[in-house]
Amino acid sequence: MLEVVLICILAALAANMPFISSRLLFGINLAEKHFGWRLLEWVVYYLLLGLVARLLEGRISEVHSQHWQFYATTLALFAVMAWPGFVWRYFWRKPGI
Repeated sequence: MLEVVLICILAALAANMPFISSRLLFGINLAEKHFGWRLLEWVVYYLLLGLVARLLEGRISEVHSQHWQFYATTLALFAVMAWPGFVWRYFWRKPGI
């Protein structure tokens, strides 16, 4: 149960991080981070979170095989979790701040 809560919290943080931070993957400071960089970083966070979830699942039980429907659903959920950060970056915040 704790693993599920941990994954959900990590997913919410990882989905919003590209829109909150001006650094690329917590390392490279960019003068202006375009949407393409944010989208690439968002996909990388999705893949890293999937790897962490697979490792945690392997610790508690046998890892189940997944098909494309599982990945489409989790990607859609990850996009929904990113909505607050996206809104803050592109709709709510004033330009130049």
